[in-house]
Parts: sequence; C-alpha cells; structure tokens
Amino acid sequence: MIELTVNEIRRLINVLLIRPTRSIAYRLRWSNWRRRHQARARRAHYARRRNLELQP
Repeated sequence: MIELTVNEIRRLINVLLIRPTRSIAYRLRWSNWRRRHQARARRAHYARRRNLELQP
C-alpha cells in the first residue's frame, strides 16, 4: 500500500473532523481502499512500461 499523501491527510482531517457526514469507519475504509487501489495501479503501470521496454 502506498504511504498517506499530504492531500489524503488533509482530506481525512476535513471529512473526519470538520464535516463528518458519514461514519469514521466508512471514511477510514474508503481511504484504505483508495491507497490499495493506487498501489495496484502503480504496479500495473510499471509492469506495462517494463514490458514495452523489453519488446524489440
């Protein structure tokens, strides 16, 4: 999983403390899902780039 970014930390502070429209557990699960998704996308991107470089 990728590290928390400054923007993600700001967003979490905003939705958890300033405007809590949904449960804290929901927001934390969503943040966790988002970071896992970003990590998968990053790995797929690097793998695709690597495969393109290895092709003749």
